[in-house]
Amino acid sequence: MRLLRKKSRNLSCSVLPLLLWAVLIFFVCLLCGGCEQKQGNIDFTSTQDAYEEKGAGAGTGEGAEVSGLKGRETPLRIAFASVISPIETRKSYQKMVDYIARGLGRPAVLVQRKTYEELNMLLAGGEADVAFVSTGAYTSYNGMIPLELLAMVQTDGTVFYQAYFIVNADSNITAFSQLRGRTFAFTDPLSYSGRLAVDYMLMDEYRTTPEQFFQRCFYTYSHDKSLWAVENKLADGAGIDSQIYDYAKKRDSRLDEKIRIIGVMKPTPTGPVVMRQDLPPETRQRLQEIFFHMDEDPEMAEAMRQVIIDKFVPPQPDVYNELKRKYRQREGLPEN
Repeated sequence: MRLLRKKSRNLSCSVLPLLLWAVLIFFVCLLCGGCEQKQGNIDFTSTQDAYEEKGAGAGTGEGAEVSGLKGRETPLRIAFASVISPIETRKSYQKMVDYIARGLGRPAVLVQRKTYEELNMLLAGGEADVAFVSTGAYTSYNGMIPLELLAMVQTDGTVFYQAYFIVNADSNITAFSQLRGRTFAFTDPLSYSGRLAVDYMLMDEYRTTPEQFFQRCFYTYSHDKSLWAVENKLADGAGIDSQIYDYAKKRDSRLDEKIRIIGVMKPTPTGPVVMRQDLPPETRQRLQEIFFHMDEDPEMAEAMRQVIIDKFVPPQPDVYNELKRKYRQREGLPEN
């Protein structure tokens, strides 16, 4: 019995230091974890706003949701990437996909991607049949699977918009040239108003690049966040879509008191709706009929307004040629 108590005391003595070390390591880990996320900092590279749903349908991929009655048919895969309120805009795109599924009489899949580059990769890999793409994404597309224009977006009676360069209303900056050596917020690497417009202007007028012109630049991956970054002086300037700026003004009547426009680029064609060129001609024809009459449905007209679309109109392929040429020049690629 004495021997047993002695062994028990020895065991307790050997275990106690181990327990103390375990507790100490646990608290150190807690402290280190708390240091990784500093209060007051925003991680603009995080695009967690984007809704993702896995396993919504066999073979549909990440972030897909199936609409339509005939579930056994191969669904039409319709993709988009939103850089303004991704969760809210998804609801509007889902309504459009539901409407298209009913019009075609076959299921349709909504696939969401976080960036325009991811959307282009989806198209290039043949993992989407139809897509709502941005101006920059379309004019930079260089995938092996050819794309064909289905429709263009019309808002306020026009299929054109402009890139705005903005600063805080309190800033002493009055011209783009004064942003040299400052901090600039980009939206997305393939956004025309949120990146490429700046690249083309610096290339043509300043013979330089954003990396050389600005002291620092970063991506927000949302026009909303670009506005917020300038308003809260995290960035000295930013580039933004004029239609999105006007939409933001309707939601915030005091926006002009917070933000000032210091530069306006020439009109640019809006982002189109595209399809894989190898889709059957009858599918293309039926899709165009659906898109061109979508605004006549009151419920759909409201959903479209939420993503800054008044109606879909026949495409004008030639209006994108200059931007395609500028992108190839920027990348040092030969002209087609």
